[in-house]
Amino acid sequence: MPLALLAVGSHLDPARYEVVIVDGRLDPEAENTILRSLKGALCLGVTVLTGAPIADALRISRAAKRMHPNIPVIWGGWHPSMFAAECLREPCVDVTVQGQGEATFADIVERVREGRALDDCAGCTFRRPDGQVQLNPPRALLPLESFRPHDYNLIPVERYFELKGKRQLDFITSQGCNFRCAFCSDPFVYGRKWVGLDPHRVATTLRDLWQRYRFTDVNFQDETFFTRRERVQTLAKEMIDAGPRTTWAATMRADQGTRLPEEAWRLCRQSGLRRLLVGVESGDAAMLKRIRKDITLDQVFHTANWMKALGMAGIFPFIVGFPDESAASVTATIDCARRLRSLSANFETPIFYFKPYPGSAIVLEAVSAGFRLPQTLLEWSQFDYVEGEPGPWVTRATYELIERFKSCQPEALS
Repeated sequence: MPLALLAVGSHLDPARYEVVIVDGRLDPEAENTILRSLKGALCLGVTVLTGAPIADALRISRAAKRMHPNIPVIWGGWHPSMFAAECLREPCVDVTVQGQGEATFADIVERVREGRALDDCAGCTFRRPDGQVQLNPPRALLPLESFRPHDYNLIPVERYFELKGKRQLDFITSQGCNFRCAFCSDPFVYGRKWVGLDPHRVATTLRDLWQRYRFTDVNFQDETFFTRRERVQTLAKEMIDAGPRTTWAATMRADQGTRLPEEAWRLCRQSGLRRLLVGVESGDAAMLKRIRKDITLDQVFHTANWMKALGMAGIFPFIVGFPDESAASVTATIDCARRLRSLSANFETPIFYFKPYPGSAIVLEAVSAGFRLPQTLLEWSQFDYVEGEPGPWVTRATYELIERFKSCQPEALS
């Protein structure tokens, strides 16, 4: 479900604004739908992920500008947060939003409505009338309680259930991350800060949504759901005491699992926790230190053993192919993945190749080792950080070893 669009759209005052969300994955006529909806609209907001979604964002934004040249086009999401000014080299983009978008987008919409300039609008970058790009100061990360609840009436929930093949609700309870992983852009975007909803509000909202949609599973999309263990414990208790009666899945760091007391593990399981995603990244202790993951392999297996004991499914992602990573390090990662898979038939260990993405020092190493970062939006639209070939520093032998191992992976869990 398009939770980013849902968050930004829900925070606009429904008494003053009509919000129309168009998901191009659902609507084969998305471009025509948007062009029709733009008649009389204040602006067009587009959420933009790095990679193939950039091509769609460009196509839609250019079409919108051709038909409605005076309507501001505002890009938000991960790519504009990383490349605030670079996105404005594209003439069809007027404003980019950085980081948490709810308050910034609402501020922009108010200013557009009233004909006011964006000069002092924190959290955005825009093209001035003279063509110069102005980068405004960042907006502070605000508590999620300060935003309006997500209005799921803005999206066709039943259609998403149909496409998922199950009545699974996507939900997010926090933003940001306190940690410092060197391969991740989150520290750059959120400054290692984290904000989360009060657990009582989460439980109450989920109960209300369950009364409306009767979903059977909740997929918490938080980057680090278990950041505050007392918060998770309280939520689990409320789900046990008053519902909703559903299963749920979330993310957890291995060190968080180690610190979670037995009572909390059992409460979570009793409340419906069925699957955890625990990022391992490497089976080599030295590489874990280098990429600043700040976990140990003992913590990984401690957490995995709890999951096995309680009958939970698990996804344990790994990354290989860091610049100058040794063959021994790659072998250690494969061995670690094998050990985890041998613990439970419900454990999955996907392996991905490191792809340099700006925001950390490790990218400078990759560039010095021969990796050329994309320079234009078109090039970034062809950047695939999930699939495709690894960096040029990965030997053919290592690539073939990883590919053979990946071919033996079980089917992905949901």
